[in-house]
Amino acid sequence: MRDAQMTVHFDIIHTTHYRYHQPVQLGEHRVMFRPRGSHDLRVLATDMQVTPDPQDIRLIQDVYSNSVAVLTPQSPANELKVVCSFTVEHTGTRALDLPLDPAALGYPFAYSPEDLLVIQHYLQPYYDDPTGELDVWARQFVHACGPTGTRELLVEMTEMIRNSTTYVARFDEGVQTPYDTIRLGTGTCRDFATLMIEAVRRLGYAARFVSGYLYAPALDTGDDVYSGAGATHAWAEVYLPGAGWLPFDPTNNLIGGTDLIRVGVARHASTASPVSGSWHGFPGDFAGMFVDVQVKRR
Repeated sequence: MRDAQMTVHFDIIHTTHYRYHQPVQLGEHRVMFRPRGSHDLRVLATDMQVTPDPQDIRLIQDVYSNSVAVLTPQSPANELKVVCSFTVEHTGTRALDLPLDPAALGYPFAYSPEDLLVIQHYLQPYYDDPTGELDVWARQFVHACGPTGTRELLVEMTEMIRNSTTYVARFDEGVQTPYDTIRLGTGTCRDFATLMIEAVRRLGYAARFVSGYLYAPALDTGDDVYSGAGATHAWAEVYLPGAGWLPFDPTNNLIGGTDLIRVGVARHASTASPVSGSWHGFPGDFAGMFVDVQVKRR
């Protein structure tokens, strides 16, 4: 578990390559690769190469203030390849030692009326819980005897998910329901993030889905790497009064630090896809997709 304050530089190359057996008509695509800068993360350089050349590229901010490139590739074509390169400076996110508002130290706590105006949609669960299964699972982290710390509850849940589940790569689009993840005990990073987000929302926390990149230090030493390295990664951010949005990665039991490089935030995984778009042709024309993410520390 990491929570360090230091400055590091990363070079990131994210490649997505769609292939087709014969030329197809490519529609508009939305690309969300660019890291989301803030006081702890600064984007120093960016580049995007698209094959075939796009007719048009528009850079916009979506409803969550994520940076999105909207492009229309020239077509017909038998491939679509997007290679994005970035250099970022990361000073580390302090998640475990940032002071909370005194009134929010213990669970349960209340958000201020002003905060509630902004975070209301991050408080609302995305999934129904008709049997109360998820609520029961979430409330195991509320201590029956003695006080429950607001941040300590999140730390315990992050560790519990990491220790009680098995990471299994899945390249299909979409995300498991939190109930499936509990019952199966397996999933991807986006499944584990979704489980934590939905669980803490039922406890009254504001939480959002984060997509981005994961630096795996073990890649430099040949040791076991983090789960989810070599592809896009996903984790949760929870809003705590006084400390703000704090990152919790239940896939690897990572809290703060410099190894999580955020790109986009959303209420649910379905609206945080790195690449989305359309093509027109026969279903059998699709020949496959290749994704490669390289994150190297200077």
